[in-house]
Amino acid sequence: MNFLNAIGLDWYYLVLVVPTLILSLIASAAVKSRFEEYSRVPSKKGVSGAQAAQILMRANGISDVRINHIAGNLTDNYNSGDKTLNLSSSTYSSTSIAAVGVAAHETGHAIQHKTGYGPLGLRHSLYPVANIGSRFGPTLAILGLIFGAATQNQALYGISGLVVKIGIILYAAAVLFYLVTLPVEFDASRRALVILRETGTLDSSELEGVKKVLWAAAMTYVASALTAVASLIRLVLLSRRNRRN
Repeated sequence: MNFLNAIGLDWYYLVLVVPTLILSLIASAAVKSRFEEYSRVPSKKGVSGAQAAQILMRANGISDVRINHIAGNLTDNYNSGDKTLNLSSSTYSSTSIAAVGVAAHETGHAIQHKTGYGPLGLRHSLYPVANIGSRFGPTLAILGLIFGAATQNQALYGISGLVVKIGIILYAAAVLFYLVTLPVEFDASRRALVILRETGTLDSSELEGVKKVLWAAAMTYVASALTAVASLIRLVLLSRRNRRN
């Protein structure tokens, strides 16, 4: 059996994975471009990202979430474990509509947590095994394929096949996490736009800019999910192709 085939340097990778990786690069560049474009457009009311988050949480009866200023650019996140809304330097103090939109999106996650949004809870439940699966699943699968290609011993070949299956199962959990992330992120953006409009934080023209920023950000999650699915399909196809009769 060819070692290059065993580790997947073949048409499966070129046809399935490479296009999604290119899509991920395009999506990443697009979100940075959109954020930079609308980070130069100040909100008409001069509201900063942190202030917008406070307004939206107050409007939804959330008083137990702390807003933190963290380092980085677009590293914003909501941590449900310690109930903190962490806004990056590009968002916290900025009064641009891009910053307000990103802060509102992360506030959307806090609102999801408060209302018990199902997919968010499922994503949190999947995270521990998905973290292990994304880090070790593909490595185990590839090592199993290589070992299976190298050995002539039937018993050892059986063990290698088991290692491949374990790796694929672990990675499948990570893929499920990526898929569950999609409705969570889209719903957070939907909530952000609705509440920004209802509270009058931004007007209709400003919301159009926020939509473009959040839509570009959402495409990065779609691209990541597609890459994960394509990689999983590749591993499954490789394991089937490399079976011995």
